[in-house]
Amino acid sequence: MQGLLGAIRGSQSAKEWRACGALIACALAFSLMTVCVKHLGGRLPVAEVVLVRSLISIAITLAMLRRLKVSPWGEQRGLLLIRGGLGTAALLCFFEALARLPLAAATLLQYTYPTLTALAAWLLLGETIRRRIGIAVLLGLLGVTLVVQPEWVGGTMGSLPAMAALIGLGGALLTALAYVSVRQLSVQEHPLVIVFYFPLVSVPATLPLLWGQAALWPNPTEWVWLIGVGLCTQIGQIWLTEGLSALPAARATSINYVQVVFASLWGVLFFAEPITGAVVLGALCVLGATLISLSARTARKAET
Repeated sequence: MQGLLGAIRGSQSAKEWRACGALIACALAFSLMTVCVKHLGGRLPVAEVVLVRSLISIAITLAMLRRLKVSPWGEQRGLLLIRGGLGTAALLCFFEALARLPLAAATLLQYTYPTLTALAAWLLLGETIRRRIGIAVLLGLLGVTLVVQPEWVGGTMGSLPAMAALIGLGGALLTALAYVSVRQLSVQEHPLVIVFYFPLVSVPATLPLLWGQAALWPNPTEWVWLIGVGLCTQIGQIWLTEGLSALPAARATSINYVQVVFASLWGVLFFAEPITGAVVLGALCVLGATLISLSARTARKAET
């Protein structure tokens, strides 16, 4: 352990340390966002939750961009719109999977995205999957499996509805592609511009989904949790974009596995969910994956 910690201290530049810290903070913010969503209790339609979250994000991001005197429209508008569409579709798929599947199964399917991100970054961006990062990705995936403890670990996955499972895996793939697009955009675009295009696409995308539904006016308590969803997601998106601007996508998303540990902690503190030996072992695997990722030097592509 001391050797690993020494490697961590010696292998990081100041920029990489800031990026790693931003990604861990991002995982914390996103885990708090799930707490807010869970407190909403499912009374409001999913599309309505996404819509309110998007409106809050647009207001905050525009205010920040105006304060910095940065144009919100960016240079790579086509790719920015694609990133917004991928993020919106990923979010809707994840919530749909949560509605159709047990929480453990939906969570595990979603957290296949670091592995998919590593593969997508290799195929689309030419980023090298270094041995240490590959080990971190697999160790983190094992830890997630132990933490969420899906009933189908023993080989009964066939009992899950096929379409629902495909939606869950589709959400993970869309998340991976969104992260790869953020990595590509961060070379040229301001982080807040990248963040801005997510809700900019989400608002018109979710409005048609509410057309035939009975949208409900939130009560005061629900407004508190909705604002929490918006704020936590906004903060998480900013830190995610900052982290992805400095680290390869595979390494960055392997650090994000730590979100599962945060979520398990909130489950114990806020929802009286039990802690088992498997959860502890899984948390240690996730922690190990994060430490391995922190100790790995960034693999840089040769500039041409």
